[in-house]
Amino acid sequence: MSNEINEEIKKQLEISIEEGKLSDTIRIINEEILKYIEKRKGISEYILDYRKKFIEEYRDDEDKVIEYFDHERYVKEEAFKTIDRRLKELNILKVSPYFGRVDFREGDFGVEQIYIGRFGVTPEESFEPLIVDWRAPISSIFYNGGIGEGYYEAPKGKVEVSVLQKRQFIIKKGKLEGLFDSAVDVKDDILQMMLSKNSSDKLKDIIMTIQKEQDDIIRQSRTETVVVDGVAGSGKTTIALHRVAYLLYNYRKILEDKVLILGPNNIFMEYISTVLPSLGESGVLQTTFKDFVLDILDIDNVISLKDIMERFLTGDKNYEEEISYKTSIEYKHFLDEYVDKLNKAYFSSKNIEFRKRKVISSEEMEKMFSHEFYMLPLFRRCKKVKRIIFSRLKDVRDEEFRRIQKEYDEEKASYSKDELIFHINNLDFNRKLKIRELIQELIEIKKTLEFLNPPDVISLYEEINSGFISKELTEIDLGALLYLKVKLEGIKSPREVKHIVIDEAQDYSLMQFIAIKEYTRAVSMTIVGDSNQRILPMKDNKPPMLAVDEFISNFNTKEFTLNKSYRSTREIMEYSNKFLKAQSIVPLVRSGDSVVEVEAQNNEELSKLIETYVDTMKNKELENVAIITRDLEDAYKIKSIISNNVSAKVIDRENVVHRDSLIIIPSYFAKGLEFDGVVVVNTGKQELITEDKLMYVMCTRALHNLFVIKTSELVDQ
Repeated sequence: MSNEINEEIKKQLEISIEEGKLSDTIRIINEEILKYIEKRKGISEYILDYRKKFIEEYRDDEDKVIEYFDHERYVKEEAFKTIDRRLKELNILKVSPYFGRVDFREGDFGVEQIYIGRFGVTPEESFEPLIVDWRAPISSIFYNGGIGEGYYEAPKGKVEVSVLQKRQFIIKKGKLEGLFDSAVDVKDDILQMMLSKNSSDKLKDIIMTIQKEQDDIIRQSRTETVVVDGVAGSGKTTIALHRVAYLLYNYRKILEDKVLILGPNNIFMEYISTVLPSLGESGVLQTTFKDFVLDILDIDNVISLKDIMERFLTGDKNYEEEISYKTSIEYKHFLDEYVDKLNKAYFSSKNIEFRKRKVISSEEMEKMFSHEFYMLPLFRRCKKVKRIIFSRLKDVRDEEFRRIQKEYDEEKASYSKDELIFHINNLDFNRKLKIRELIQELIEIKKTLEFLNPPDVISLYEEINSGFISKELTEIDLGALLYLKVKLEGIKSPREVKHIVIDEAQDYSLMQFIAIKEYTRAVSMTIVGDSNQRILPMKDNKPPMLAVDEFISNFNTKEFTLNKSYRSTREIMEYSNKFLKAQSIVPLVRSGDSVVEVEAQNNEELSKLIETYVDTMKNKELENVAIITRDLEDAYKIKSIISNNVSAKVIDRENVVHRDSLIIIPSYFAKGLEFDGVVVVNTGKQELITEDKLMYVMCTRALHNLFVIKTSELVDQ
């Protein structure tokens, strides 16, 4: 009994100490905020004062004033950007300064203690950090391993430490609401608490609960291309976004404004849009592969993934084979052979003469194409050859012009002044006529060089595509189109890109990976996806995302497999496991309600079931609920069936921002998203393997509640 009392007293004492620490930390943060406000004010006053003096001194020197304003604007923008960024970070921290503490011993330096937060704080008058940024190298000891011997990677190399204690905090609105000590690893109590939340805030709060295997991936070297094949809910998107934040923190000068994030669709991009800003990062281009490539190719639109999926889900076998081929290694080889044939035979060589002078011989032109400029892409090569010919034609033209002028001057000089009066008009007319004939001949010769004009790559690809069932350009064709543009025209990104993040990468074709790499010339990527969620058929043995190291050179690739899910309850994950043929999901032991699986015999029964389940979830205060259907046709039918009793919005295109509490969404748009509660309507129209993958995708979207309604094909109302 006395031991329990002593433990309770000890616990209360530790809480009091931590509350005191928190109070002091918030006070110092508030002081830092005031200092930065003063700094901003001081910079403004300095700039205004200096501007006034400068303008008075150089009021008559316009160039000096322009030069000053260019420099002054740059200084002002940089200073304000730095201060505003810091003020935003400090204002975030004053509400919740830190979430973890680590006590450790490093060599003979005695016991050290660090507090870890979303951002780091080191007061100006101090040499020791008040709070250490979670991305700092030393913070890795908070996430990796348990109590005992450990290490962290510092710029100078591996630093051995002995971890004595780890502590986690729940701090809200400046108040300490929870304290947990961990003897093994990041404490499950806080993880459970975070995972029990509704979906809206989970991505932002994940730095409190990053697990060892996730942290290992996040902190991989900047030059590594990281490939993560993780089950639904394993934190792939979290890892990708926090890896970006980690890389920018540690390599800001190298990577700032040079990171590109590619997501599957605009619904997903809107879903993740607040994560990086919540981590203090901006200037990262976030877009979809489709939008990224359409901007490059200057095409208005193509057949969307929605239409591809809708057609594929009808069970069209020929279309399925076409998709398999276009996303395969075989198609890449076909395109390479096509480029090789163009290289060898597209442009013929011939003699070019102008005014009986050989401008270029057939042999010299062939030599330029086949040897001198062979390293240039074909269409750039032909432009290069054409420029050389034009330059030589200009030389001949100028020489001829000088000859005409000389003849004119000599003939003019042969006349006396009196004779010249009678002949000058005729001389001028003949001179102009000869010059006109010269120019006309040049124009005609240039017309004969039109065979060197490269064709439009899109037109070439449309010729290739004419042999397929789907003759219109689709999203699947964009990778191949960009690849041909790079190979034939040598185009490259005008914006420097050094690191690329690709989410939901299981749906990418090999052509997409290769085209992105060759266009951007990025040195590394973070590629995350779930091979189990690839619904589109593939011809190759493994998804392209797991084969990038075989087909993209100059990449140091590391592959990681994540089987543990942190998203859903144990009941939901165990139910979802039955749809997997290979690796199974290892659920975190977070129990919840059982999965409800029922069958509806008709539309009326289906409507009542959906109404009941939606009401059940709303009564539990689940904020974000989705009815997930196999395809868009089913989504509209469900909307019609339940319209009298339940209000829901159909997500029917990828650029719809969904903020409604209840939506109806087809399976392929739900990828990467998560909902507090889900009703799956399973009509099971096609082959078992596809239906199992669809069911796996649909069921693993649910965090807390999952209801599965099996029904025969829906009847239109």
